[in-house]
Amino acid sequence: MANTIVLFSTKGGVGKSLIATNLAVVLGKERGKRTLLVDLDLHVVGDIARMLDLKPQKTMVDLINLIKRNPAQDIPISSEVVVRSHLAGVDFLPGILLPQQMPNLDSEMIPHAFGMLDKEYDFIIIDAGETFSEVFVATLNQANLILMVVTPDIHSIYQNKWALDTLQFLQFPLSMIKIILNRADSVSSISWQEISTAFPVDIICRVPSEGKAVLHSVNRTVPLVIDNPRSKVAQAIRVFSHELAEDETLFVQRKQVDQLLLKDVILDKPQQFWETQGLSDMAMPSIKEEVDETALLKRRIHTRLIEELNIKRMDLKTFSDHVKTQELRQRAEKMVGNFLTEEAGSFIASAAARRRIIKEILDEALGLGPLEDLLGDPAITDIMVNNKDEVYVERNGKIELTDKRFISNDQVRVIIERIIAPIGRRIDESVPMVDARLPDGSRVNAIIPPLSLTGPTLTIRKFRKERFTVKDLLELKTLNQQMSDFLKACVVSRKNILISGGTGSGKTTTLNVLSGFVSVNERIVTIEDAPELKLHQRHWVRLESRPPNVEGKGAITSRDLFRNTLRMRPDRIIIGECRGIETLDMLQAMNTGHDGSMTTIHANSTQDVLSRLDSMILMSGVELPIRSIREMISSAVNMIVHTARLSDGTRKIIQITEVAGMKDEVHIEMHDIFVFKQAGVDSAGNVLGTFSPTGYIPTFLPDIRIRGIPISESIFKVP
Repeated sequence: MANTIVLFSTKGGVGKSLIATNLAVVLGKERGKRTLLVDLDLHVVGDIARMLDLKPQKTMVDLINLIKRNPAQDIPISSEVVVRSHLAGVDFLPGILLPQQMPNLDSEMIPHAFGMLDKEYDFIIIDAGETFSEVFVATLNQANLILMVVTPDIHSIYQNKWALDTLQFLQFPLSMIKIILNRADSVSSISWQEISTAFPVDIICRVPSEGKAVLHSVNRTVPLVIDNPRSKVAQAIRVFSHELAEDETLFVQRKQVDQLLLKDVILDKPQQFWETQGLSDMAMPSIKEEVDETALLKRRIHTRLIEELNIKRMDLKTFSDHVKTQELRQRAEKMVGNFLTEEAGSFIASAAARRRIIKEILDEALGLGPLEDLLGDPAITDIMVNNKDEVYVERNGKIELTDKRFISNDQVRVIIERIIAPIGRRIDESVPMVDARLPDGSRVNAIIPPLSLTGPTLTIRKFRKERFTVKDLLELKTLNQQMSDFLKACVVSRKNILISGGTGSGKTTTLNVLSGFVSVNERIVTIEDAPELKLHQRHWVRLESRPPNVEGKGAITSRDLFRNTLRMRPDRIIIGECRGIETLDMLQAMNTGHDGSMTTIHANSTQDVLSRLDSMILMSGVELPIRSIREMISSAVNMIVHTARLSDGTRKIIQITEVAGMKDEVHIEMHDIFVFKQAGVDSAGNVLGTFSPTGYIPTFLPDIRIRGIPISESIFKVP
């Protein structure tokens, strides 16, 4: 395979084409290497052809077209397009001859073209031009060595420093980039020592200034090393070409990711190697059969990055500052690009593969690791990490195992701490479980050993960026139009509503939608353990409970917040979820003028809601007879909306029930107004069924009409 050398500069007139031409001539004519010179400077066309006194008829565009017509590439087709310079001893191939050909130079075919040329030459020297175009980047991806041509003036230095930053942004490692300093001894120029300190890469060649000799060779259209072989410029290029021909360590070899498999070499790794990878003796036999170099490569780079950036001692609050996080990621991205080539011993030829590996390493070190891609997938609603090797998601209502993996259980623990630290929460052996949230509002629960026997466990309920509306629920067939109209009338007429259902059944989503019916003129106060509600009203006060601190003090419960809420002059009180002793305060408020309140509660049915309310009130420590509790419930709650997640993953409102008062001394009278009747399941597993009214007309219908809300009794009639 050829050693491919790309020369470029972001500043014109620095002698790039001259150096490329003479370098190729020395390698071909004097060193006897099969050498190809390629002119891919698309903005200054024809310079190299004139230096060699050639008149090419074919171009890289023609080579690409030949490859397209002969995709098998089973014959040496480069001979049909390159032109031979018998004087200089090199082959020459221009990128284009006319500006009109530029659109036909397909950047996606550049790797295929050089893949064909690789087989026929020892060296390929490319003049890549000055502009970061798609063709330019595709050409750099084929390089074993990148040479930046710099002149000792301030403009060239600054422009090439920018180019070097751009190359690192594109994940090209510093180890494959060198500097050729042209006109190194010009009068009044910046010294090469000063230039050396300005760049983080080596000056590999210093070409002296010799204007007359250069101009003479250019005018005669004869390469300088042939026209004036004793000139200082020719001698410098000749010495440099000797280094290129003899020293293979100057070149970074290109590999595809699938060539990094360990195969037989893995068995020869010493015991110390496996210990550094964090692998136990028991795991080694199976791992030696299955592990690939890519995974181990990422682990080594990850370890180096953490040590280099000292991430373990970094303030975790840095990760909650967007600006600092971006700056840290940009710095780390350059480092990882360099580490990748150093650790792999080669340059990964595929730009997409490089980007993927670097992203995965950065996500592990600075972000949420393999969770980053899952959090960015809008189809995923829940992420469940059982341990480092098991990451499940709920996608479109169905739970599935992903191919995502963490490096170790310690890495899962680091991710958990990275999530909870910015909001003042902690997790350790004394507090082994925690509730938290991500910056986007996604709800997080984590539990670690010794409570979790399988390792650190993390559950994320993703927060939908777009707020659901009742129109969305209608499109999703969560309810029908009649139910929507009725629920809107109930909210506007200030009925107290409980929304019940199991985990993941859509309770909070339904509460969000119902809250949208509240008038913008009303003052709303919400109380939540983890912020999930997303209202559109401006007059909205959000309160969040707080867990105890390290000393076990400072906890603010939902009940504490509720008592304070009553002093805040609320028109509506909305509690994210009633799950404890705050339930008694909620019912008392509903009974004492704070009508129109809403909350959610875990229950299996509307009937089961009553038992749950009884239990939570009794847990508050208030010794009340069941009769008093039931009377309080029946007078406080007007309606229960029950949601469920069905077998096909869809969420539906399956019951809307009125709490109609006491039936006797203990029992509460309840009547279903709307229900979902499941008829079966189709061949694809989709639930079949219909929403229908029961025929029962709610007792508070006259009150709704008195408030001026038009609603017809026809919506309650059984079809």
